[in-house]
Amino acid sequence: MACVSTTIAFANQKGGVAKTTSVASVGAALIEAGQRVLLVDMDPQGSLTFSLGIDPEDVETSIAEVLLGKAPVTDAIVISDEGLNLVPATIGLAAAEESLVSMTGREQRLRVSLAKVADDYDWILIDCPPALGVLTVGSLSAADEVIVPLQAETLSHRGVGQLLDTIHDVRQFINPDLEIRGVLATMYDGRTAHARAVLAAIEETYGLTVLEPPIPKTIRFAEAPAIGRTILSTAKSHKGAEAYRQIAQVLIASLKPAKKNPAKRKPVKTK
Repeated sequence: MACVSTTIAFANQKGGVAKTTSVASVGAALIEAGQRVLLVDMDPQGSLTFSLGIDPEDVETSIAEVLLGKAPVTDAIVISDEGLNLVPATIGLAAAEESLVSMTGREQRLRVSLAKVADDYDWILIDCPPALGVLTVGSLSAADEVIVPLQAETLSHRGVGQLLDTIHDVRQFINPDLEIRGVLATMYDGRTAHARAVLAAIEETYGLTVLEPPIPKTIRFAEAPAIGRTILSTAKSHKGAEAYRQIAQVLIASLKPAKKNPAKRKPVKTK
């Protein structure tokens, strides 16, 4: 039985909630655990690309060219210094988004492109932009699951309802099998009653699972992208790195037995 990759979109229309940090750190933790991982930067700001040590201005082929049908996804994949496979983004993705609005199959283009490399990976993690536009809808259409990174503050969770409405529409019209894996609490300070109350309110109000453990607040997360790395290599034993390792283990534990069979693995693309 062949391996089938799991695609997870990290989505929240609010910026500054550690979507990019979570995609990079979960990806690095999965790599540490022996998994094959592809990261996809769907944000025109290219934050994931930059944080992994790749200058968007030096990128020859990006996700923009893939979505517009100008290049196959295999031509866009680059390898970070930390060994992460990435489909990078550049500012050209903003113009591509405008073009996609009038193009046939715009919501399905990412899904179709990623399907061509799905057998090469156990996990495909998508960093969605902080908006509920064409790029986020396309990401949700390509995904099997959604994780919602969320800062444990009142203002941060006010937009959850809007995101859930978008997910509902994607399920109804495009991707009926899309599941919500849960909320990932980021920049979490468990010493405050407010942070704990916000997570409880999310679970009660929206019926969403809160993934454990929450990701602690630390300056280490801001320091790592400055040298193109994740916290798993810059502060290996830090509690923030350990938290992402535990999240990765939660994901791996959900894999079907067939996906753990190394005999069926294909080599990861290298350059």
